[in-house]
This record gives sequence, structure tokens and C-alpha cells, in this order.
Amino acid sequence: MLPRVADSLSFLYLDMVRVVQDDTGVCAQIQVTDNRTDLVYIPTAALSCLLLGPGVSITTPALATLARHGTSVVCVGAGGVRAYAGILPDSLTTHWLEQQVAAWADPVRRLGVATRMYEMRFGDAELPETVTLDQLRGMEGQRMKSLYKILAQQHGIGRFRRNYHPDQWHTQDPVNLALSAANTCLYGIVHAALLALGLSPALGFVHAGTQHAFVYDIADLYKAETTLPLAFALHQSANPEQEARRRFREDLRLLRLLPRIVGDVQTLLTPKRTDTSTTPADAEERSERRDVDMVHLWDPKAGVLPAGVNYASGGT
Repeated sequence: MLPRVADSLSFLYLDMVRVVQDDTGVCAQIQVTDNRTDLVYIPTAALSCLLLGPGVSITTPALATLARHGTSVVCVGAGGVRAYAGILPDSLTTHWLEQQVAAWADPVRRLGVATRMYEMRFGDAELPETVTLDQLRGMEGQRMKSLYKILAQQHGIGRFRRNYHPDQWHTQDPVNLALSAANTCLYGIVHAALLALGLSPALGFVHAGTQHAFVYDIADLYKAETTLPLAFALHQSANPEQEARRRFREDLRLLRLLPRIVGDVQTLLTPKRTDTSTTPADAEERSERRDVDMVHLWDPKAGVLPAGVNYASGGT
């Protein structure tokens, strides 16, 4: 059975260790001194995702054990602020991917997800029942302009305008440089969380046309409280990019962002029902990764059917 994402040991980040398989299990070898190596055993059965940071090496037998336990493995940057590659076990449920695709392919449900994203970012907003994406973009723009103005006044830097021009990178002001660097770190954290859930980073509900569209969607939920205040605080930094990356990694330990991202994504894709007919099983399915023992078959009328059954008329 697959481990639940909401469990306390859902994510484990490793840095500067060698991960091997021995007679007992998967362990991390930590070189303490030239003559001493400590072993820390990894609870593979309780992990949803193992994040491998810089300086980590891992053996094939260790990867095979992680795959048997349904643990995703993601290669990340220092502190998890970059996501370079993901290894997903074949036992990983497609439940959340199916929820994402179904909502993305239905214009009504897609707008519903986009609306919930806006409500999640600006909880005090009163949205009209017939709101459009164009209206949402306009409301978002006004909110962000107001936030920029407040932060600029707090730090006494005058008027601020967000600019992102890769071809003119070194001509930008420290706040824009720090914000771009911090946002890149945030994208890495979000990307790792989406991979752990088995979701497609490319199928965005607001952003489109890039392999990271959904990453940008989800990252926008947290910029106002993470990367934006950090960037404005570095308006006098001589090296705003380096400072932003370092401080973001430090703050991440306090933010506990990965579990929060998982819960928010699940809420966006399968919101709580407004009726009173929700059963405990419905709540369980919504809040956790579904445990699956085997693959199922899809039917447009009957829904999910069990596999391993001969459906020929009169067949055995």
C-alpha cells in the first residue's frame, strides 16, 4: 500500500551523504571523520518522497528498495530549492493526476480551480458568481500593485515596478534581482511537491504553454508571504541574488512549505463538498493519496472497473 502524503514523514531531505542498501535496509552513510562513518537508516515504508540534495550519491539497490515501497525520489538543489529530475515508482497512484487532467480539460472546472486559487491568495476578496478569467487577472493585478506599493513604502525605496528581462539581467534593480532568484527557489519546492503527488507540472490552470505551467500556478499562492517580503528586504544588498537564495533556504525551515503545498493542491483539485452527504470515505479520498493494490479499468458509463476479469459474454 502507498504511504499517505499527509503523514509526518512524507518528505525527507538528504544532503552530503551516500545512500546505500545493506542487509538491514536503506541507510545514509555520513562521513564524520576520516576514520568514522555514521549510519542513519531511512524509514522507506513511511516516506512518500525522498529529496536528494547536493553531494548525495545513491546506489541502484537502494533505489530499487525505494521503488518497491512506492517512494518517489527527486533530485533537488540545496535546501530543496531546485528540482532537477524525478524518479516515480510504478506503484504511484494516478488518482491526483486524473483529478488534475479532468479539471484541466473541463472549461467550467478549470475556471473553478483558477477561482479557488485567487480566493486562496486573497481570502477577503468577494468574487462575483459569474467571474471570468479576464476579471480575475485584473483583480490580481490590482492586488499585486497595492502590495508592491505597501512594501516599497515600508522599505523607503519609492515606486517599484516588476521587471523580468533575462537579456538585461544585470541592469535590473536589487529588488527585481532578488525576487527573480527567490521565485526560482520557490518553483523548485513546488515542483518537488507536484512530482511527489504524481501530478503533471505542465498542465496549468492559469498559466499555459510551458512545462512548468502548474508550478507557476501553485507558486503564486505563496509569493506574497515568502519571496516578495524577502526581495524588498534586500533592496540595498550588494549581491541580492545570492542573498535571496541563502535566506530563502534558511526561512524554508520555518515555513514548512512542502506539506502545505500538498494540502493546498489537493484542496484545489478536489474541493470540499457543500452538501451534507459527504461520507468519511469521501473525506479520506480527498485528503490522502488513494491506496491501490492493482490497476483498474476505465469505462465511460460504469466508471472504474476491476482489472484481471474476463468481460467476454459467457467467458470465464
